[in-house]
Amino acid sequence: MMKYVSILGSTGSIGRQSLDIISKLPGVKVAALTAGTSVELMASQCRAFPPELAVMATKEAAEELKKQISDLAIRVSWGEEGLIEAATISDADCVITAVVGMVGLKPTLAAIRAGKRIGLANKETLVCAGELVMAEAEKYGTEIIPVDSEHSAIFQCLMGSSDRREVKRLILTCSGGPFFAKTAEELKTVTKADALKHPNWKMGAKITIDCATLMNKGLEVIEAMHLYRMPLEKVDVVIHRQSIVHSMVEFVDGAVMAQMGAPDMRLPIQLALTYPERLDCPVDGLDLTTCGPLTFVKPDMEKFPCLALAYKCAKQGGTACPAMNGANEEAVAMYLRDEIGFYDIYRLVSAAVDAVPFIQNPTLEEILETDRLAREMVRKLSKF
Repeated sequence: MMKYVSILGSTGSIGRQSLDIISKLPGVKVAALTAGTSVELMASQCRAFPPELAVMATKEAAEELKKQISDLAIRVSWGEEGLIEAATISDADCVITAVVGMVGLKPTLAAIRAGKRIGLANKETLVCAGELVMAEAEKYGTEIIPVDSEHSAIFQCLMGSSDRREVKRLILTCSGGPFFAKTAEELKTVTKADALKHPNWKMGAKITIDCATLMNKGLEVIEAMHLYRMPLEKVDVVIHRQSIVHSMVEFVDGAVMAQMGAPDMRLPIQLALTYPERLDCPVDGLDLTTCGPLTFVKPDMEKFPCLALAYKCAKQGGTACPAMNGANEEAVAMYLRDEIGFYDIYRLVSAAVDAVPFIQNPTLEEILETDRLAREMVRKLSKF
């Protein structure tokens, strides 16, 4: 079990739940905490879980945090350099990467090179630079334990299978989001408030919108390809409204193994910290006699074209995935600011992917430049 943990993104949903788990694990302490600009919450976390280092996104937020915790012996830093320092701090055994977006790529790579276990909740890291990240993890002997509920489920189903040739396919489950029952015509007029009402999970705004468009599941398909070294044709998606079966693995002999549980992120977070051990977890157990029928249907990729776009980019490879991811981050941010409509997200992301120059085997610098160009293209195209 890990003894010291750094949490990148401690004030977000995954970060807060990680601290809740840490509070209940004997002997586990916090080495570093990082956040965006939520100074008040970060200050309270620093008092409850005193880290060696606290990092804010901006200099202004860092200066305000210093004032609020001036009585504590905690170093305060800011920006990308601070984030990388938190990811590589010597005391940390494990780094929970819970920041949202491409900002998590460089610190995750730094933590891998420093030999830290990665509790991976930042899917953009593998979506945009999966080949590079997995090659570095293999080079440095770094464990990557997924924190996303679906990938943790796949990870658990594969615990007893060391030979990937035994695997016929990975089956990622998807709740279908808040708009599963709506028609394509109705989706043209849905509101941001509607999109933020996920039926089963409480998450941050960006990932909740991605669940509404089904882009989140597309990102997870790409992530699964890299994390488990599976070709695209061996990664499927099914709509499972109840969010009880978190994902499944079908083996070549026809057996299907599923990981089930209540929709609570604390279980995969704890496993990332305690693996290979399993300990008591503060999560309600699953009662199969009361959870109701479990249903599974195919996703409608015409109604939710972002999922189809993700499959297309996954098949193309190269910079198609970072272009799609960067464009999506920008488009979702615009949607959350009420600047564009729901289906404009797909329209802008698809157009940006087509417009940004394609590179088949990109370097890290080319991936980052593709991300920048895709965001710029979305801003440009949104004016028309």
